[in-house]
Formats: sequence, structure tokens, C-alpha cells
Amino acid sequence: MTQTASIPRTLSQADGFRIEPLQAPLGAIVHGLDGRNDLAASQILQLKQALRDHHILIFRRQQLDDAQFLRFTSWFGSVFQPHPDFPVLSSRPDGKVPEIVKVANTEDGELGSGAIPAHSDHQWTPTPSSGSLLYAHEVPDEGGETVWTNLALAYATLDDRTKAEIEGLRLINYNPFVRRRNGDYESIGNILYRTPDITPIQGTEHPLVRIHPESGKRLLFLGARTEVELVGVDPEYGKALIERLREHLANPALSYAHTWQVGDIVYWDNQATLHARKAFPAEQRRRMERISLAGSRPF
Repeated sequence: MTQTASIPRTLSQADGFRIEPLQAPLGAIVHGLDGRNDLAASQILQLKQALRDHHILIFRRQQLDDAQFLRFTSWFGSVFQPHPDFPVLSSRPDGKVPEIVKVANTEDGELGSGAIPAHSDHQWTPTPSSGSLLYAHEVPDEGGETVWTNLALAYATLDDRTKAEIEGLRLINYNPFVRRRNGDYESIGNILYRTPDITPIQGTEHPLVRIHPESGKRLLFLGARTEVELVGVDPEYGKALIERLREHLANPALSYAHTWQVGDIVYWDNQATLHARKAFPAEQRRRMERISLAGSRPF
């Protein structure tokens, strides 16, 4: 885990629980909260403010069935459903996705055991999800950590010249699940910038510098290995600029690595973070459930 002494270690105590910021570039642990129980209005408001401040919230030792997990999630928003013609992970033939997506290397799950580069979910859709809650049921003995990157801090730590250079730029994010559906697996994660010689696929244009819809923070809204293209920019210049920004995003000082325990639920702001997964041994089981929350069109 990347740690920093610049973030104060403070506790917020009220209504029988406390929120403890991590000594890291993002994240806080929520103590004393059982997701099976109803939450008071003051608790919900504190949790929502903590998410705006810290971008990820960690709930330990939870024991929820699927109905309780859905009910707990509903305090924070409605379940994400993609536009029917924009395939995402677990999309069914009708374009819809299950309320609970199984992220596992078992027969009923998806995404296997390999490493997954840092990304923001559903970024290629018109209205990406606002956040997700991932619930750990089984974890491997080694590997499988999730690494979150703070996109607000990523933007804030750019030099002034780069901030001016990227102001107002628009980024097309192309849909990897179209390539997956078409059997073009080798291209997924390998085409990092679409130049004119590459046939375009489905994608959506969003600001490269996004404004958080609640906090107003400016965010560097760019994944680590996604297929992208800057609108109206010379391809060679655009490719070099994106490479430079991705080098910046890879700085460990922007990230926190979470080592999972059974019963963990991590709630992250998908608008303000990237998340990546470290590989783990294929013979070990990692079984999780994810619920994503509806979002809005980025601006």
C-alpha cells in the first residue's frame, strides 16, 4: 500500500460508528456498521460525505445475503443499467445486466485470475456508473489485491502547463466489449490510442478533465490501458499526450492497494477513481459480488 504522511488521521464519531481515513492517497475504513441494519439519516449523510472526501469506503466483517446487499446498496443510489446497445460486463442478449455481477474465477463468475489494468467502469457508455460496491466472499491466499487511483489528486498534481494543455479536450473511449463480442481478443488492452489506420468501434465522447457532479473536483478521467482518441487533435500529438498522462497516473503516490478479507465490502466512487486488480494463482478461489450504481453524463 502506498502511504503518505500528508493525510491527517482523524476519526469522525456519531451514531455508534466511526469513519477512519487511511494513511494513503485515498480511502477510509468505516467501523461499527452492520449492513444488515437500517441506517439513520445522519449515518447515510456522513457516509456520502466521506465518499466525496476519500473516494473509497471499506466496510469490514459484513454478513449479508443478496437481498440484504441490494438493500444496503440502495441507500446510495439505484442499480446501474447500461444503454441497451452498449455492451458491458455480464450484458445479456437483451442488453441488460444482473443487479449483482459475480466477479470470480469459479464457474459462475467472470474475469478469471489475471491482472486487470486500472480503469473506470463503463467509461465508454453515455452515462457511466457513479460507483460500485464489491463484496468479498472468498479470497486467495496471495495476490488478488485491488489498487485504486485517486483521479482528483492525479489532476491536482499535474503541472500548470499540462493543465492548460488538456483544458477543454474531449476523449472518445472505445468499447472493449464490442471487440470481445467480435472475437478480437488480442486487441483488447493493446490498442491504447486509435490512429486513423485503425477501424473505429463503438465509443462515447466525454471530457478528458471531468468535473465531479457532487464535489466539484476536477478529475483526470482517463484509464491506464483503454482504447481512446482525442477529438480534433493531431493523432501523433494526441498519442504522445495520452502516454504522458498515463505515466503520471501510474505514480504509486496516487494509489492505495487493498488486501481483501472475507466479509469486506468496498464502495468506490467510479467517477473519481480508477481500479485495477493484481493477478492471483488460478488454482486459488476468489469469489466476489459487485453492484454498480447509476450515474450521469460526464461534464
